Amino acid sequence: MTATGIRLPTVDDTRAFGRRLAALVRAGDLLLLTGPLGAGKTALVQGLGDGLKVLGAITSPTFVIARVHRPDPARGGEVPLVHADAYRLGDAADPRAEIDDLDLDASADEAVTVVEWGAGLVEQLNDEYLAVRIDRLEDDTRLIDLVPHGGDWAARLEKL
Repeated sequence: MTATGIRLPTVDDTRAFGRRLAALVRAGDLLLLTGPLGAGKTALVQGLGDGLKVLGAITSPTFVIARVHRPDPARGGEVPLVHADAYRLGDAADPRAEIDDLDLDASADEAVTVVEWGAGLVEQLNDEYLAVRIDRLEDDTRLIDLVPHGGDWAARLEKL
């Protein structure tokens, strides 16, 4: 199953969709977010973090490259969220070596890992992952396509 053409009229709808997606993810999952600047990738992760009940504000990790958000046990959080942004990577001769230096695989089994701008760079972290493409239309509507790669992603997406 491929979920395509999901229309989200506002940024708040994008965050709400992230919360819905949080109900489907589990420790060990990799989500790969692509889309132009300003499309709503970080807004989606904000909703995901809220749904996973993690600590700390979710902001774009463009300049720090990666952030780990621990679960908030007081809110019932159980799974950490690793939020990375590969936008500034890739100037090296081997951009995958830069990804390896981030040690994202060190927490991959116990966390949900979300990488913005990671297409072509991080797929090797997990044989199974969900590709999330976000586009922003002229009227600010977000258009989301979800493409499962392996595992039981297709079955999980049917619950959206």
